[in-house]
Amino acid sequence: MPDKLEPKSHAERVAIFRAQIIGALTARELERGELQTELERLSRTPFRPPGSDITKRYGVSTLERWYYAFRARGIEGLEPGRTRKGFAQSLTQAQRDLILAIAKEHSDTPVSVIVQALRDRKSLDLVDVSDNTIRRFLASHGLDAAARRQKAKGKARRRWEAEAPGVLWHADVCHGPSLRIDGRAMPLRIHGILDDASRCVLGLRAFHTEREVDMLSLFVDVLRQHGKPRTLYLDNGSTYRGEVLSVACRRLGIQLVHAQPYDPQARGKMERFWRTARERCINHLGGLGSLHDVQARLLAFLDRHYLPMPHASLFGRCPADVFSTDRIAADPVPEEKLRTALTTRATRRVRKDGTVAVGGIDWEVEAGYLAGRRVTIARSLFEPDAAPWIEQEDKVFRLRRLDPVANGLRPKRGAKRARRGIDAIDFDPATAALDAHLGRETNR
Repeated sequence: MPDKLEPKSHAERVAIFRAQIIGALTARELERGELQTELERLSRTPFRPPGSDITKRYGVSTLERWYYAFRARGIEGLEPGRTRKGFAQSLTQAQRDLILAIAKEHSDTPVSVIVQALRDRKSLDLVDVSDNTIRRFLASHGLDAAARRQKAKGKARRRWEAEAPGVLWHADVCHGPSLRIDGRAMPLRIHGILDDASRCVLGLRAFHTEREVDMLSLFVDVLRQHGKPRTLYLDNGSTYRGEVLSVACRRLGIQLVHAQPYDPQARGKMERFWRTARERCINHLGGLGSLHDVQARLLAFLDRHYLPMPHASLFGRCPADVFSTDRIAADPVPEEKLRTALTTRATRRVRKDGTVAVGGIDWEVEAGYLAGRRVTIARSLFEPDAAPWIEQEDKVFRLRRLDPVANGLRPKRGAKRARRGIDAIDFDPATAALDAHLGRETNR
């Protein structure tokens, strides 16, 4: 029994279907005007295409095209043409992704302006790609001119941006996956500082905690490297609401601005960076065993996959290039000014044993007469590991970390007083006999 004969491809199956519709007409000798009449009749008849569960009707022009194609080339003339894979095929996938991202980010900007900006920046090789090709490419992804205008109208908030790199910085913290260190699950908190106009990340550091002092340590390092911004824009969380940060910014002449509570969209630039960092790096750090390993991977991500990469919001320019070439003149902060700005003071009572608690650590002071007195304790977060000190009556007394064991081994020292009368001679018969036996001179 012979095998069942079937079309070799979907294209041949479609060609046979089309031939069944207009085949009878091609075999007839038609009078003048009769072809048009027959095509109009066929256009009102529903047909079920191959592989479809519903019927459809075909227009007269479509049926006429099939008719003449069959007359010219037979059944092969009715096969559908090769399906296009899309527009802008000369561009790489990365280039197409960048154009899509720019079109979404700048929905109110004409395509011609976007393409010209990319050509001027030489971000993409668009010499052989026309504006209309880009328009058709965007339309195929639902970003035609009408859709982009509607999206721009539908925005509930206005886009804003600092006038130049170095004017405004964002600071924020991102929660990463827990690390497994010595058999214990440890939290991962990644603090970051981002320049607004250039989207350049100026600092990124991993911690186990989300404290104000953690962010300040990163902030100080960024200030040392890049000078100070005019404005620091922060989340409304407790990490950035501390008095130390507020006072330090006032002393340095930096305006401190907090976003409104429960409004992450107001900090879209920082949120967009965190999304990229999560996708490419942070979400894959859970198996690491130290903050050092995390930090190494964060820096590799920045150097290879963020800072040198074209950014949609920058019309294809790279964050590192924009920050280095377009930034305002750097405003460096001297070390002594940083130290002064980050010096905090508080009142404490020195215990009877000459110790005082600062930052959860017991410290001791040499000046015994301060025991039991209320004093001013000062410390600089510029050097968080440095010892605090006491400021009292225009004098400075350095504190040292309490070491009870060392204190127990230290010989007692009392104030020497002039000894008179009976006190001028030590009454120690046993030692006096030993001195005489050994012939030692003694002043006792």
